[in-house]
Amino acid sequence: MGADLLLEELVRQKVKVVFGYPGGAVLPLYDAIYRNSFHNILVRHEQGAVHAAEGFAKATGEIGVVFVTSGPGATNVITGIADAKSDSVPLVVFTGQVATTVLGTDSFQEAKIIEITKPITKASLQVTTAKQLPEIISEAFWLAVNGRPGPVVVDLPKNVMTEFVSNSTSLSETSENSVKMSETVREKLVEQFQKARKPVLLIGGGILSANASQEVRRFVAKYQVPVVSTLLGLGIIPRDEELFLGMGGMHGTYAANMALAECDFLLNVGSRFDDRLATKPAEFAPKAWIAHLDIDPHELNKIITVDLAEVADAKSVFQELLRIDFKEKSNDQWHVQLQDWKKRYPYHYQHQEGVIKPQELIEEVGKLTRSAAIVVTDVGQHQMWAAQYYPFCKPRQLITSGGLGTMGFGLPAAIGAKLANPKTPVVLFVGDGGFQMTLEELAVIKQYDLDLKIVLINNHALGMVRQWQDLFYEKRRSQTIFEKQPDFLGIAQAYEIESMKLNPNNWKKALADAFSQKHCVLIEAPVPQLEEVTPMIAPGSPNHEMFGIE
Repeated sequence: MGADLLLEELVRQKVKVVFGYPGGAVLPLYDAIYRNSFHNILVRHEQGAVHAAEGFAKATGEIGVVFVTSGPGATNVITGIADAKSDSVPLVVFTGQVATTVLGTDSFQEAKIIEITKPITKASLQVTTAKQLPEIISEAFWLAVNGRPGPVVVDLPKNVMTEFVSNSTSLSETSENSVKMSETVREKLVEQFQKARKPVLLIGGGILSANASQEVRRFVAKYQVPVVSTLLGLGIIPRDEELFLGMGGMHGTYAANMALAECDFLLNVGSRFDDRLATKPAEFAPKAWIAHLDIDPHELNKIITVDLAEVADAKSVFQELLRIDFKEKSNDQWHVQLQDWKKRYPYHYQHQEGVIKPQELIEEVGKLTRSAAIVVTDVGQHQMWAAQYYPFCKPRQLITSGGLGTMGFGLPAAIGAKLANPKTPVVLFVGDGGFQMTLEELAVIKQYDLDLKIVLINNHALGMVRQWQDLFYEKRRSQTIFEKQPDFLGIAQAYEIESMKLNPNNWKKALADAFSQKHCVLIEAPVPQLEEVTPMIAPGSPNHEMFGIE
């Protein structure tokens, strides 16, 4: 039957696990899963399935796979698909659909998911006969990783899943060809780099997508180029590397933002120049000759008009550059200035006895995990604090929702990351707002006995929105303070998950005890409601105009 053929094709694509939730339109598929003992992780909401698949994909670089039913099952995955599109996460999302014989009749649980998802996918494909399955599945998996990675939807009418198929032929796998920069572009890039006295390399999540982290590290070491990272690029260069200036943009380091403002040569590979980095495009890197190399042609000259733009695969770019023997030159004065900025203006917070500062909490988790954990965050202040204070030292160590900023991402994404890396510590930092959006996925942790450490940073508020209200809306805190909160420890108990609430007067020992456990622990940390993320660049201000610097 079509359902069995689909699973055969997934095995051929080396899919080890899918994240799904059954329903009427996919009953034939789930019956085939039962008969074939296929590994399906049963989530508790379809949105959780997509975010878990994202976590799996971000942690491994492999394609995340999702099964959901038609109608509301399909529409429930839209937020996750949009999130994956924003962050270039390779997914194949299989949606159930009513039978082809009743398509377009407003049948029970029918939704036009192809039309709905086209703007937020690389492709939305519908299978109309079982014989099409090998071709369409092969196309979907190729599209998900070819060029800029992203999500692909495959819509499965119910009768296609029950259709008998004989003598089906699987298609041969199609390998991706690397897109190399042209010789002309390479020569121009080398010429300008040779002239530069204040060079900066800007890297982002595209480096991870291209599996180019090792090439980047070698390039930086060989040519002694200072590096600025976006949020999604953290970990590619270790935090303690002298040439690493930190994260740039709205909540980035002083050194990174000043380097962007003062550099005379900026090479951007695998980053989008988004508004959180280039906070005022008209004044971004005003003194620099800028080159932008990206696998997606639509990103070139979209936000920043650059001096050199080229469609190229990040891995091939650095492989090419590493073959070049540049003439020796001295950038010592630039390096001295950068190190001075790093030392004089690091991230900082005020320690208080009897108070759990979220920044200090994250630093302590870094010590307890010896900088080796996969860190997953939800979205909000805690996300930025994690980016600032956890000592990331390896690629794919930070898993977060960057482009879309999806609250509720964290818990299911942590599940996906842990399933992908069962022997690696996985820590989730989540706020009390985002946690309540997908907390039903605690059941998945219990069902599959996952050893996660969940650090619930509870400020009884939508902290980042409240911070903006205080800064830009004269402290009119409209609907951002949670006057009533659930008993989070009671919720954990209901799901049979160990939990604790940290005492501000003796929290470090309790935290260490929690992290010594070999099972999931939810750790609630009460933190000051008015704590703010600093430094910050106000919306519309250039990178060098930061406040909250001491």
